[in-house]
Amino acid sequence: MSLAHRFLKGCRLVHLYLGVFSAPALLFFAVTGGLQTFSLHETTRGSSYAPPKWLAVAAQLHKKQTMDVPSHKLRPPANPATERAVDAVPAAAMRPAVDAARPKGRNPLPLKVFTALIALSLALSTLTGLYMAWRYSRHAGRIVAVFLAGIAVPILLALA
Repeated sequence: MSLAHRFLKGCRLVHLYLGVFSAPALLFFAVTGGLQTFSLHETTRGSSYAPPKWLAVAAQLHKKQTMDVPSHKLRPPANPATERAVDAVPAAAMRPAVDAARPKGRNPLPLKVFTALIALSLALSTLTGLYMAWRYSRHAGRIVAVFLAGIAVPILLALA
C-alpha cells in the first residue's frame, strides 16, 4: 500500500469518527438554533406566550453554555395593570437599538425561514451521515460507541 493510499485511508477514518462524535452536538445546535430563529425560547413583552422550560434551558445551553435560565426568560405575562403601564410606554422606547437601526419596511421573515431551512438541512444531512456511517461500516459497534461518547461527553461537561 502506497504512502498516499495510507494517508487517504487515515483521513477517511479520522473524518468518520470525528463526524460521528460531533453529530449529536450538530443535531442539538441545528434544532435549538432553528427554534431560536423564531424566538420560541423566550417571552416577549405584551405576549401571552410562555416557552416550555426545556426549550428555554436548551436555548440557554446553546447560547451561554449553562443551564441556568434567568428568571425573566420564563416569567409568565404580567398582570393586566402592569400590561397597561407597559402599553403607555412608546413602542420605540421598548425596542432594542438593533431594531431601531433597521431600515423601515424590511421584513425579517424570509431570512428567518431561510435560516430555519438551513437548520433543517443541517439536521437531515447529519442524520443521513450517521446512517451511512453505521450502515456502511465494518465496525458498527465502534460507530455506536463513538456516537454514544458524543452524547455523553457534552452532558457530563454541562453537569460538571
